[in-house]
Amino acid sequence: MDVPQLLLVGLVLLFGLVGVLVPGVPGTWLVWAGLLWWALHERSALSWSLLVAATALLLVVQVVKWQLPPRRPHGLPATPRTAAFAGAGALLGFVLVPVVGAVPGFVGGIYLCERLRLGGHGEAWASTRAVMRAVGTSVLVELFACLLVVGAWVGAVATE
Repeated sequence: MDVPQLLLVGLVLLFGLVGVLVPGVPGTWLVWAGLLWWALHERSALSWSLLVAATALLLVVQVVKWQLPPRRPHGLPATPRTAAFAGAGALLGFVLVPVVGAVPGFVGGIYLCERLRLGGHGEAWASTRAVMRAVGTSVLVELFACLLVVGAWVGAVATE
């Protein structure tokens, strides 16, 4: 696969990661579609193995999300800005401390957004806990799985 196509696949994967954070956008399926596109053009054992493993992981994540208890309290401070901060924090955490850094980065991004909005530590921490209880867990599970898939893809492209 040539460099322009790899960049396009990477862009689809990036849109998928952002799509996980935006309600109504099928982020997980965009990540899977980008990986499928790459595997169909690459046609190597590594690409097909990665596609099969990613498919299994993303299907398991969908089942896990359905099993999580739904909590959607009214008056929740979760805004698109909060989602952007959470996603940026997860991505930064994933890069700084590979794989496990996504979780504290996600929570840290929400806290930073709430701290900037509310001003004080106590209010920001209480708001962060409320957001995490309501929507954070399901989004975090899906984002973490997609980050694992994208990280594996980057590793596979770097080794070929």
